[in-house]
Amino acid sequence: MFADRVLSGMRPTGRMHIGHYHGALKNWIKLQEEYECLFFAADWHALTTHFDESETIADSVWEMFVDWLAAGVDPTRATLFIQSRVPEHAELTLLLGMITPVGWLERVPTYKDQQQRLVDRDLSNFGFLGYPVMMSADILVYRANKVPVGEDQVSHIEVTRELARRFNHIYGREPGFEEKAKGAIKKLGRAKAKRYETMRTAFQEQGDTQALEAARELLEETQNLSLGDRERLFGYLEGSRRVILPEPQPLLTETPRVPGLDGQKMSKSYGNAILMREEPAAVTQKIRTMQTDPARARRSDPGDPEHGPVWPLHQIYSSRETRDWVWKGCTTAGIGCLDCKQPVIDAIIKEQQPMRERAQKYVDDPTLVRNIVADGCERARKLAEETMRDVRDAMGLSYD
Repeated sequence: MFADRVLSGMRPTGRMHIGHYHGALKNWIKLQEEYECLFFAADWHALTTHFDESETIADSVWEMFVDWLAAGVDPTRATLFIQSRVPEHAELTLLLGMITPVGWLERVPTYKDQQQRLVDRDLSNFGFLGYPVMMSADILVYRANKVPVGEDQVSHIEVTRELARRFNHIYGREPGFEEKAKGAIKKLGRAKAKRYETMRTAFQEQGDTQALEAARELLEETQNLSLGDRERLFGYLEGSRRVILPEPQPLLTETPRVPGLDGQKMSKSYGNAILMREEPAAVTQKIRTMQTDPARARRSDPGDPEHGPVWPLHQIYSSRETRDWVWKGCTTAGIGCLDCKQPVIDAIIKEQQPMRERAQKYVDDPTLVRNIVADGCERARKLAEETMRDVRDAMGLSYD
């Protein structure tokens, strides 16, 4: 069918903080070793809530790319690009919007949630309502079949799956589809063709999902099929329609909640963030001034580590041995609050040292980043153009 392809992106917010690193970038670095990965700066998405602050977007994009590269995202293994440099995103957003019921958009959990949270923003615009359509287009235009998300974001991917399913149902009615699919079956060879037919029957008549998966594996390992025949046979397994846009699957990932300096979710807008390439002196100062357990008014007062925002950072940065030492020392007043904070300070500075070193060449020569992204945009656009040719053809919009 389609190769395993991962897509993920971030809104450009400028310099990344350690919440971004532990929440997404560490996972991206693992994924780039296993899959074909595309990572993009979602600059158009930034306009859905900050259309009146567009003058900061470009600088934020370049700062963000430097941090990605500093974290270890490898441009020889992953494609880095800017959403707006691939206009096919906008074209597919428009075309998907033609078949998207408004009710689907209004029931997306984040639609009302963000309206309630972002009360200082004008969210009464078409772009904000249509955000899930553009998100779906971002994924489907690359036929990405894996999207890394936390458990709380799975519902976002379901909208994309529904849109892909609806598109295939409406536009996958290829003239002469069944005859072409049967012709493709013959290309499998006698033995494989018989297995395919048997497994297709088992799924369609008995709902045997194992047979469906086995048939998919058979097609994936068959090398002598054209892309068109492969798509037809995948579609023929489940019905009588061609799969034009594959339904992506959520790739569940651990996304630890990294607290800010005040215990809230880390965010630059809250002024509680530790940047990914923070200077060691700044890291030390920020953590030393973090709030501690109010019960420890004096050094001799015992406390509870869970009553302050430093303890969650120990869960991320400290070994079990260190955490045991902190717990015992705090609850018995054996150590002071600065003693408790020092292992976190040391761990963050150690983690960030190679990031600062990797980033330096890009800071010194910004054209290096721009060249990487230009190459990435070119690669991404070739993939997007391939998808859009098939989409236009299916919708009757090909005028060749």
